Amino acid sequence: MAPLPDGFSYAEWNATYNGLSFGIAAMGSATIFFWLQLPNVTKNYRTALTITGIVTLIATYHCIRIFNSWSEAFTVSSKDGGDYTVQLTGSPFNDGYRYMDWLLTVPLLLIELILVMKLPQAETVSLSTKLGLASALMVALGYPGEIQEDLSVRWFWWCLSMIPFCYVVFTLTVGLAEAASKQPSSAAASLASAARYLTVFSWLTYPFVYMVKSVGLAGPAATMYEQVGYSLADVLAKAVFGVLIWALAMEKF
Repeated sequence: MAPLPDGFSYAEWNATYNGLSFGIAAMGSATIFFWLQLPNVTKNYRTALTITGIVTLIATYHCIRIFNSWSEAFTVSSKDGGDYTVQLTGSPFNDGYRYMDWLLTVPLLLIELILVMKLPQAETVSLSTKLGLASALMVALGYPGEIQEDLSVRWFWWCLSMIPFCYVVFTLTVGLAEAASKQPSSAAASLASAARYLTVFSWLTYPFVYMVKSVGLAGPAATMYEQVGYSLADVLAKAVFGVLIWALAMEKF
């Protein structure tokens, strides 16, 4: 855990607070929706939709932990009805929950996409293993840089994590293109492609958010942009992506 910088304005604290709260609401409601929809999809695709709900459930838990850690790290007060002031309490802000979340959910996200595409069993096992391991390695390599203030160290770990990242993105955009085009209907093929490209788009936001502190932006503003950026990217990559998985499973009903 890197120490929080001092000097947060109420606007910066509140934007982060609301961003984290939005993540909890989006992930929690998505989990309920996905699992309520299980009886409405054919049996062959219930595993994929179950995993979708597990992903957003894990994300909900970690969003709550991050939100609570953020709340405990600050006191917000107003003297004589004036402007709010924000001060550090001395309690650490544990952003490591986010990386633990990604370590669990990112491989599952890729596996649920592969399952719902109904590839041959050997190809399903092979792709799930390769993409699952590559994505876990990507997350593991990114964390050591995330907790560093030294820019050279941050860039070093960023570059290492981009190696498995590029492999996964290439597989999604090129390796699965043929499988997406062979879905049983044009609507299913369109949804499969949309899910692939949404994953790529949402994933591309993570390296840029990671780079916020690597390009010289520091202090409370950098922390705010980082936390809000990661929260929005997570909602796209998990809740919105999950809706596409559900729609694809319903199209194949």
